[in-house]
Amino acid sequence: MDNLWIAALDAADRKRIEPHLKQGEIARGQMLYDAGEAVDQVWFPIKGVVSLMTILPDDKMVETAAIGREGLIGVTCGPFNARAASRAISQRDGVAAYCSAEVFGEALDASESIRLALSRFTEGLMAQVQQAAACNAQHRLDERLARWLLMLHDRAEDDRIDLTQADIAGMLGVRRATVSEVGTVLEGKGLIQRGRGWVKVLDRDGLEKASCG
Repeated sequence: MDNLWIAALDAADRKRIEPHLKQGEIARGQMLYDAGEAVDQVWFPIKGVVSLMTILPDDKMVETAAIGREGLIGVTCGPFNARAASRAISQRDGVAAYCSAEVFGEALDASESIRLALSRFTEGLMAQVQQAAACNAQHRLDERLARWLLMLHDRAEDDRIDLTQADIAGMLGVRRATVSEVGTVLEGKGLIQRGRGWVKVLDRDGLEKASCG
C-alpha cells in the first residue's frame, strides 16, 4: 500500500481497513463524486491528484483543495451521512485504493487512533481550503498560479506535471488566455518551462517566492 495516510497507521489499524480495499485506476477528468451527492466510498490515492472543486453560481468551478497520496477523499461524506460540499475530480491519470464508507465508518468507531489520524488530516485539509479562499479573493493570478503549481509539485512524481492550459484555467476559475499570459511571465523568469500538455518546474525556490502562500 503506497498511500501515506494508511501507511502511517499502526499494524492493528491497517488490518481494520486493508482487507476491505480494492484498487483501480482513476482517469484524468474522472469525477469521483459531485457536490450534493451522498458518497458511499472512501478513496486513498496511490498515484495522481484529486481536486476538490467549489461550484460557483455561474456554474463555473474553482479548486479549493488538492489531495494526493498523503490523504483520503470522501471521508467527510459517507461515514457521517453528510452530503458532499464540493465536486471531486481527478487531475491526471492515477491509481487509488478504495473501500465502502460503511467499512471506513466501522474502523473509525473501533479505533481512537484512526479517529485522531483522520482529525489531523482534516485539520490540514481545512487549512488548505481556507488558504485557497483567501488566495482566490486577495492575490494576483501570477501568485495564485505559482502557489497552485507548487501544490501539484508536492504531489507529483517528478518536476514535469502533465496538464494543459485548459486544465489550469478550469482549476483557477479564469480564462485560458489569461493563464497563457501569466504562464509566459513565470516562464520568462525561469521558474517554469511549458510544452504542449505539460509544465515543468525549473526553480522551486523562485516559485515559492513568487507565490502567495
